[in-house]
Amino acid sequence: MINIKRLFDFPYYQLEKYNLDAALVTKYDGKWISTSTQEYINKANQISRGLLRLGVKPNDKVAIISSTNRTEWNIVDIGILQLGAQNVPVYPTISKEDYQYVLNHSESMYCFVSDTEVLEKVQSIKDQVPSLKEVYSFDAIDSCCNWNEVLELGKDDSNQDEVEKLKDAVNENDLATIIYTSGTTGRPKGVMLSHKNVVSNAINSSTRFPFGDDEQLKALSFLPVCHIFERMLMYLYQYRGISIYFAESIEAISDNLKEVKPHVMTAVPRLLEKVYDKIIAKGTDLTGLKKKLFFWAVDLGLQYEPYGANGAWYEFKLKIARKLIFSKWQEALGGELKVIASGSAALQARLARVFNAAGISVMEGYGLTETSPVISVNDMRDNGFKIGTVGRLIPESIVKIAEDGEILAKGPNVMIGYYKDEEKTKQVLKDGYFHTGDIGEVDSEGFLKITDRKKEMFKTSGGKYVAPQVIENTLKQSRFIEQIMVIGEGEKMPAAFIQPNFEFLQDWAKRKNLNIGNSFDEMVNNQIVIDRYQEELDEYNQKFGKWERIKKFELTPEEWSIDSGQLTPTMKLKRRVIKERYKDLYAKIYNC
Repeated sequence: MINIKRLFDFPYYQLEKYNLDAALVTKYDGKWISTSTQEYINKANQISRGLLRLGVKPNDKVAIISSTNRTEWNIVDIGILQLGAQNVPVYPTISKEDYQYVLNHSESMYCFVSDTEVLEKVQSIKDQVPSLKEVYSFDAIDSCCNWNEVLELGKDDSNQDEVEKLKDAVNENDLATIIYTSGTTGRPKGVMLSHKNVVSNAINSSTRFPFGDDEQLKALSFLPVCHIFERMLMYLYQYRGISIYFAESIEAISDNLKEVKPHVMTAVPRLLEKVYDKIIAKGTDLTGLKKKLFFWAVDLGLQYEPYGANGAWYEFKLKIARKLIFSKWQEALGGELKVIASGSAALQARLARVFNAAGISVMEGYGLTETSPVISVNDMRDNGFKIGTVGRLIPESIVKIAEDGEILAKGPNVMIGYYKDEEKTKQVLKDGYFHTGDIGEVDSEGFLKITDRKKEMFKTSGGKYVAPQVIENTLKQSRFIEQIMVIGEGEKMPAAFIQPNFEFLQDWAKRKNLNIGNSFDEMVNNQIVIDRYQEELDEYNQKFGKWERIKKFELTPEEWSIDSGQLTPTMKLKRRVIKERYKDLYAKIYNC
């Protein structure tokens, strides 16, 4: 059996152990098209041979920018890595200025794009990227070379011996990829990950995967594969012989779940929040006994504790709730979903409770791009699941808590450093540990708990520390609140910018026969609306210490999004951008 040392070893291992007919599956023109393990490898070798003929050498950089996850991405990825070259994945939604920065900083030689929208961004800055020789698209676009041209160039296998020599020369400690972090502040940093970093993380993370090797499983992939979380899982799926189906888009996710019926998928908390809110909205529309039963089941779910901790009577009621109500939740997610791996941001405890009560195991984990990414993850087996934590450390992962509470990480998954930035590398890699910037603790049972981002905590003028993420996560439980950012560094009290859930707000006004206006601007300035949000804050403020309570707030008249710049591609708040955008509201709150 192949000993996996380099990322491109995964498909060869899969061929030897599983040899799948459907290794990678993408929907084209309304039809799911499967690529077998053998075809995957054959095409990856074609890409390697084609890139060689285009002059790509070891340590050259090739960028991939795709709006959706798709079979082509994986084939090109392996084709690049086999040459000892590096794959530079780029978030499709970043600005064209950031495209220019990443492509120049990485000195990318070629770029593969998915579609017209991405191509237009690249073409608008191509003449400002001297290293970039050519752009190839996955979709057929008249104004662009197609990736099939590289495949065609590699059809002649007379240089396969050269590919094999280059493969053999790749060491596990060699650089495999440069991933530019989405960055909540400043320019993105190029995280250098070696083959060993990501290989070790995929294999060690797979020990928390609650399936046997003999099961024929399907995964649905839709989180951006340019992010190391989803990408690492791609390799893990290959390692475990799982067929990977690529969702068409976030809008089509509901249909794709029903078509594919996956056993496993990944999610970010924001998606789970939206799924939960939609389910609750449907329940609210019910009447009579159906409505009572629905909310009885939800209330039961919100009290959930694992391993029968609530006692036999609770477990009996839960069994009934699963049969009558929660079975419909499972059907909406395809009916076969056993595990959702949640990462990228903190998961609200209520979501962990209610989804697990519904028989859908949401397992929260923790990590960063710099740690390839997983440091710890929950696992329902062997008492390895604890709500409110990010689980126990995976094998080979070492964590210690610094005196100020910062989580320091060590292990084979920790990055080489930041590309072309020794100073920033030295700032985070000290004394043999990676300084995560997160505050946390490890309890007596070995479970890791994250309490906040070190750099996001702030002091009020009264000298009290405020942890904004904890407050924001609690307040986002309100169906009225879509996004919230707590402010108040150096000020006398905490306050907040709130982006309303406009859809729910309109539904609420309709049910109450209230005229709150038609535009977002009218809504956020309507006194009835403002008073209703004050009620929400008054209720949730009771959960916090007096110094943490939100004393004032302003509603923002626009939806925060990736495209408009308030959110990173992984849905984290760009705090500096938001504060700058709403500086007038800030001045109004603090009378400055």
